[in-house]
Amino acid sequence: MKNSKDSSKKAELAESSLKKEIGLPEAITMVIGIVIGSGIFFKATTVFGNAGSSLLGICAWIAGGIITMASALTVAEIAAAIPKTGGVFAYLKELYGEQWAFLFGWVQTVIYVPGVVAALSIVFATQATYFIELSKAGQKILGIFIILFIMTINVLSTKLGSKVQFVATLAKLIPIVAIILFGLINGGEHNFVNLNVVKGGTSGLAGFGAAILGTLWAYDGWISVGNMAGELKKPKKDLPRSIIIGLTIIIAVYILVNIALLKVMPLGYIITSNKPASDAAVILFGSNGAALIAGGIMISIFGALNGYLMTGVRIPYAMAQEKLMPFSQFFGKVEERFNTPMNAFIFEVFLAILYVISGSFDTLTNLAVFVMWIFFVMTVAGIFILRTKQKDIKREYSVPLYPFIPLIGIVGGLYIIISTMITDKYNALYGVCITLIGIPIYLYIKRKNNTN
Repeated sequence: MKNSKDSSKKAELAESSLKKEIGLPEAITMVIGIVIGSGIFFKATTVFGNAGSSLLGICAWIAGGIITMASALTVAEIAAAIPKTGGVFAYLKELYGEQWAFLFGWVQTVIYVPGVVAALSIVFATQATYFIELSKAGQKILGIFIILFIMTINVLSTKLGSKVQFVATLAKLIPIVAIILFGLINGGEHNFVNLNVVKGGTSGLAGFGAAILGTLWAYDGWISVGNMAGELKKPKKDLPRSIIIGLTIIIAVYILVNIALLKVMPLGYIITSNKPASDAAVILFGSNGAALIAGGIMISIFGALNGYLMTGVRIPYAMAQEKLMPFSQFFGKVEERFNTPMNAFIFEVFLAILYVISGSFDTLTNLAVFVMWIFFVMTVAGIFILRTKQKDIKREYSVPLYPFIPLIGIVGGLYIIISTMITDKYNALYGVCITLIGIPIYLYIKRKNNTN
């Protein structure tokens, strides 16, 4: 009992010590900056390949956006009612208990963060082949080097890491705006209403589910703004607004980019390309103009890599501070010279390098998204628990069309989870097993904490 009171007191002190400096415009740009990374430039291949046709591919992007928006509208109510730093971790702890929150943090630490970092480093190296010829082994070496380089930047200075993030967020707008404007105006292809399944594509409900899963990687990250709730000036109002406005802009941008790609290149070419956005840039601007676009894409990926690693290492560090990690003293240690959680960085980077060596971009992103959506569905379903617990309170924000909007998020999420179990059994099983391993680890940690 004493331990729970102490950790509750610590959380309150941490919450009150955070400066509330983030307004609505900053929160919106944060959502956009976190979400738009590599997926918009690379996932068209997977999405259209699994969907099998142009129209179904666009429908998959729309469906992924609807599932994400329905989930976001629902989680926004939960976030407004529980405006605590920590995002999903805090919501799960409040609604389902500490064990489920631990499992979420555990999966983020061992699968999601290192998996995402590895996937982004792989596509960074793939994009680099526009400028230099690299073998598969050479691409993996470059990917590992980039991870180590970003770790060094962030270990030396968190401030330097945040400056890198700002520059990268601005740079990513260049290729996106250029591809949309010039693709829609100058593109000669008109196959975005084609329903015929092309060679190399798949079809059926399972294929469409895999296509939606691909889009969810591109939409991933919207929920991370909840991690900053303690630093928002008006969290109860601005948190839901920032998620809704930010996601609406992102969904529109993603659909426009993909229509532009379909206007520039035949569908069969998109499905077989490993860097469709760069290939579209070559067609639109020639080799010289495309070099600028390719460079912008690399900076965007670099920024996403930096953002995920910079924020991701805080998960094992924060859990260690609460004594909810094995070897808490190791993970909770701050390097005094640089005032950064170096040990947490080393652990996450070590796992990311292992994933680079063993995995591919699509494998890693599908695994990361699949595992996270198990917890996202739980979080969305938590709205029913919240409404039961807090029947009579005045709400700053309520999800519209309750309970239909939450049910869209839940059913859509379950469709993705079940579809992945059918189309990608190995990765689904691996993700579930790693999650379940967290249960005995949590019980061991709690028993050890209670005996100390």
